[in-house]
Amino acid sequence: MTQPALAPEAKHTLLQYVTGKYLLPGNCKVNFEWEDPQTVGETMTFTVKFYQRNGQPYPICDTDNLFVEVTEGARRVATLSELGGTDPSAANVAVVKFTVRHAGQYKISVIIGSCHIHGSPFVKTFLPGPPDPNKSVFVRHSSTVVCTAGIPHSLAIEPRDEFNNLCLFHSDENPTEGYNVAITQIGSPEPVLCSVTLDYEETSHHINLQVQFPSEGCFHAAVSYRGIELHNGDFDIVVLSASDAALVQKNVASKNHNICYEARLVGMQGERLSKPKKVFCYVSPKQLTVKEFLLKFIPKRLVTFRLCPSTKFHFQSSSNNNQHNHPSFIVDDGCQPKVELIAKDRNVIAATFIHFLLKNIGGSETFKDKQDFFYHEVRKYHQKHYHEKLQMKVNREKLLESSMKATKGFSVSDWCRNFEITFQGEQGLDWGGVRREWFELTCAALFDARNSLFTSFSDNKQALVHPNPQRPAHLKLKHYEFAGKLVGKCLYESALGGSYRQLVRARFTRSFLAQIIGLRVHYKYFEQDDPDLYLSKVKYILEHDVEEMELYFVEEEYDKFGQVIKVVELVQGGAKVRVQNSTKHQYLDALAQYRLANSFKDEVEHFLKGLNELIPDNLLSIFDENELELLLCGTGEYSVADFRAHHVVNGSSSEFRRILDWFWTAVANFTQEEMARLLQFTTGCSQLPPGGFAELSPRFQITAAPTFGNLPTAHTCFNQLCLPDYDSYEHFERALLLAISEGTEGFGMI
Repeated sequence: MTQPALAPEAKHTLLQYVTGKYLLPGNCKVNFEWEDPQTVGETMTFTVKFYQRNGQPYPICDTDNLFVEVTEGARRVATLSELGGTDPSAANVAVVKFTVRHAGQYKISVIIGSCHIHGSPFVKTFLPGPPDPNKSVFVRHSSTVVCTAGIPHSLAIEPRDEFNNLCLFHSDENPTEGYNVAITQIGSPEPVLCSVTLDYEETSHHINLQVQFPSEGCFHAAVSYRGIELHNGDFDIVVLSASDAALVQKNVASKNHNICYEARLVGMQGERLSKPKKVFCYVSPKQLTVKEFLLKFIPKRLVTFRLCPSTKFHFQSSSNNNQHNHPSFIVDDGCQPKVELIAKDRNVIAATFIHFLLKNIGGSETFKDKQDFFYHEVRKYHQKHYHEKLQMKVNREKLLESSMKATKGFSVSDWCRNFEITFQGEQGLDWGGVRREWFELTCAALFDARNSLFTSFSDNKQALVHPNPQRPAHLKLKHYEFAGKLVGKCLYESALGGSYRQLVRARFTRSFLAQIIGLRVHYKYFEQDDPDLYLSKVKYILEHDVEEMELYFVEEEYDKFGQVIKVVELVQGGAKVRVQNSTKHQYLDALAQYRLANSFKDEVEHFLKGLNELIPDNLLSIFDENELELLLCGTGEYSVADFRAHHVVNGSSSEFRRILDWFWTAVANFTQEEMARLLQFTTGCSQLPPGGFAELSPRFQITAAPTFGNLPTAHTCFNQLCLPDYDSYEHFERALLLAISEGTEGFGMI
């Protein structure tokens, strides 16, 4: 609100000094409408009443430069200020609102011009809220827990509020109240007789869940708080006998990694066998291999699963297979066809696999724990390589060629040294800034689609990139090997921490990231990697009856004039295999395998050759695609001002304008990771183009959704975020945070 000020910003007149008709910060009063301390998450309101030096009310207006700042250390909280009002009696009142999400002691400064008002800055304390099941988690989580019959096994729950603050409890509270632990036998809804206890540890602020089973078996646990399941509170429990537990420990400790167990193959390639086939399961620290023996002595590998978090065991009850009395299980890595097996030693196979897996990833499946473990293992892997300075001279005008020439004879030890960069013809010492510039410029030379080594499926600057099989003749496979080494160098520098941390400035396709960690690509990658093809073809096939289409297992390639230059069979004899409704997913997966993987297979292999010289492939495979992008590229640096200057709004109602105000307040409070997840949720990538939000194509769109109280949704093909209506800021912020944290995992986006 703008009102005529009694005291303009110019110097006060003599009459104003004599009569006291000017704003005096020392006379202003603040009224906090809450008692200290308060719980985080509530919208806090306080009023400021402004007075002249003569004690009369002062009608506050925009030109008086009221500034309100709420801070805790380097953290700043966005505020909403409403000046005056329609009621003349409130003309000297400003109402300030803000929401604190992080517990701590905050400083509230109220400043007019350059002067604090009376009592400013004020200090207020905000405490964590009650436990939130969506944020409370098991510490060092594993999707399958292994324990021994008759021996208590402890798991730690970290109670956190909805804003991820570690919860604190008063002496008169019972921290374990509200938790429920439901344990059932696999394949049965009936509860299992076992001992379950919950205790609170004051030193760690953790809740200790202790379980003890009287006998061996395979069980499923669901842990909830006040009726809502914890974020990672759904897991399986494999209970071993004492003898089997000793055998598993022997397997894990053994240097002989030729551990195998007899099993029966029941199903493979999506089909059940008419008669179960005798096979052997080999478990090693790197893989699980299923083999059969021809003529009883010639081994034939049927399938191999990498030992990584994406490979899952799905346990089944023995009743599912009437002709056998042994338990069954399915092995699925999300890429290859599932394999169903029956084995007397199922629990030993699974427990050995899980122990190897947890050993490989540091004992936990959360991203932060895996990242810490990854950095530790990279430092350990290169502990004999010293990070001594290594002079390197490059030509800025021919950066890529001169950098490749300078590093041509480098050993792994040389790549692990601290590059001290000098640009030819330029003076100046490299104290880190020149090195960082070299990394950034070299990444641009390698990964910018305009330089043709990597390319995208569309021409806009936002498009994600992958290796270019149609690259110019002067760009060779050795360039991809150099690119892999540079990415490995960035990861190694980041593992050293501190000022050495180096991010990869690139926007890779999800399918390329998947291939880096050894995953097989599938059709769902098209939505983010090639949105034009997804909208024009993939989505259409998914939503329509293909029986009416003349569609075969082939892919046609066209030149720039629209003429067919090549027809590729996606399966053997694909030109004669018509796509049916029952096989359209298989067709789309084959199409993805060709367009997103096979067409630039050699380029990927050379990239991995360079990368794996510095970073072992088994360390990279502990991450999924989204986690790998965050590991390589970080969360980036995001400017809210840049965001506000370059976006499109679809909706003009007064209700939606209110939602928009709330959106910008929430975004102003976002951490860098939350901004990355908002981008990942809306655009499909956590990284912005080099020019920031201005270069997003299409622009970031904020659209009114015709619903009330639902979670926000996104259309990544259009960079569109759809915001429903809400009855309060608290509900809006909670829904937005939940949507961006859950929607970025897998392909949950609309």
